[in-house]
Amino acid sequence: MVNWTMVAGLILPNVGGWLGALTMAGQVKRPDGKAWYQLLKKPSWNPPSWVFGPAWTALYTGMGYASYLVLKTSGGFTQQALIPLSLYGGQLLLNWTWSPVFFRFHQIKLAFFHMLALDAAAAACTISFMFANRTAGYLMLPYLAWLGFATCLNYTIWQLNKDGISEKDKAILT
Repeated sequence: MVNWTMVAGLILPNVGGWLGALTMAGQVKRPDGKAWYQLLKKPSWNPPSWVFGPAWTALYTGMGYASYLVLKTSGGFTQQALIPLSLYGGQLLLNWTWSPVFFRFHQIKLAFFHMLALDAAAAACTISFMFANRTAGYLMLPYLAWLGFATCLNYTIWQLNKDGISEKDKAILT
């Protein structure tokens, strides 16, 4: 028998991630090397673009399973599940909306502050998950680690590109 609640829990965060990825179309990589993200100055420790899809898929799936465990432990959408799952939904919305801020609207500084809000929301969610179901809380830890890395990366890219894209690169984009 298929556990549709668990399946939905696993898929939901990924769907939002996929929708967010649509806002990145043409912004991350193009064969001609003229995508906006390709023209940004990035630190030497910036991962290759192909890493992000598999990493986020794994992280979203882990978060989804964690949310399922909280729901199951709480006996469904009960009073006990209200705070952890509300915090989960809130941090997911912040997560999903970061990509358009950064990639579609090219607001690197705003994306950094958006990421700080996401970090706080994800930490609160993780703590609430720990209280609801310890395994669920532990499943959130790789996500928090990745967010810490992503926050440092966002900050560094902002600092490296404070003066904006060069006029030469702007001409390439148009």
